[in-house]
Amino acid sequence: MARRASRPARALAALALGAALLATGCGDDETQPQGLASEAGSTATATGATGASGAEGSGSTAELVQEAERAAVAQVLADIDSGAQLPYSQDGATFQNREGLLPDEAVGYYKEYTVPTPGSEDRGARRLVIGEGGETYYTNDHYASFEQIDPEDFQ
Repeated sequence: MARRASRPARALAALALGAALLATGCGDDETQPQGLASEAGSTATATGATGASGAEGSGSTAELVQEAERAAVAQVLADIDSGAQLPYSQDGATFQNREGLLPDEAVGYYKEYTVPTPGSEDRGARRLVIGEGGETYYTNDHYASFEQIDPEDFQ
């Protein structure tokens, strides 16, 4: 028989999912995306699901959402590196840079990959865009903004 999560754990998971939905564009259109970078401006590292202090259940809902987002990015990067089958036919497709927010390069230079968005019925708003030179960009607002990340920070 499968073991069920405790009531507090289920409530925490529901809160995290709800916050993730709000953070990924299912809420107010005026909401600014929260990046993966730390307050000091360096790229963030993937962390465990235990929160900043290491105690299970610690951390604010925003911290839990950011940790879940980082974990999702880390998983997609690992899948790309390992050559795993990615879930969407668009994964690995050419990113056109129509928004002009990334450095100008020849068509075909950038490839895009889906980062799962909790609760989304489609691909959601999260993407990784990777250049032929290895430069890696993340957007959680469907190309309205990008943050350059270092994939090594997500290992």
